[in-house]
Amino acid sequence: MLLLLLGIIVLHVTVLVLLFVSTIVSQWLVNGEHTADLWQNCTSGTIFHCLASSNNEWLQSVQAMMILSVIFSVLSLFLFFCQLFTLTKGGRFYITGVFQILAGLCVMSGAAIFTVRHTDWHQASENTTYGFAYILAWLAFPLALASGIIYVILRKRE
Repeated sequence: MLLLLLGIIVLHVTVLVLLFVSTIVSQWLVNGEHTADLWQNCTSGTIFHCLASSNNEWLQSVQAMMILSVIFSVLSLFLFFCQLFTLTKGGRFYITGVFQILAGLCVMSGAAIFTVRHTDWHQASENTTYGFAYILAWLAFPLALASGIIYVILRKRE
């Protein structure tokens, strides 16, 4: 039972780290010396120079979705520890699971919007590729969903 609990916590913390990194790091789009993310556009040449991202409505919605996913995941972890000590024997972790599933859906929505609309922001060239933070966001989606489903199925035992 202790190993199961430890595994669930490790999975949740892994999702949380993936969400933090994918939200903060400037590697959503990479084009040679130019990188772009949700917050800034950076050019690295002889001088490393960053400018604020544009104020597109779709980019702001991606920013909001990624922030919401982090908030929901942190809240879910906090609720898990609260429910771990207050939930009656045999009870399920529904609230924790719902918030973790919401975190997964938010990150999926944000990454999907970015996938569809990034060409409005940066004209795609043959050298433009998705960066590792974008891939981490898509990786966090199924892990958060799986974690949320595990929480919903999980029963508290003594």
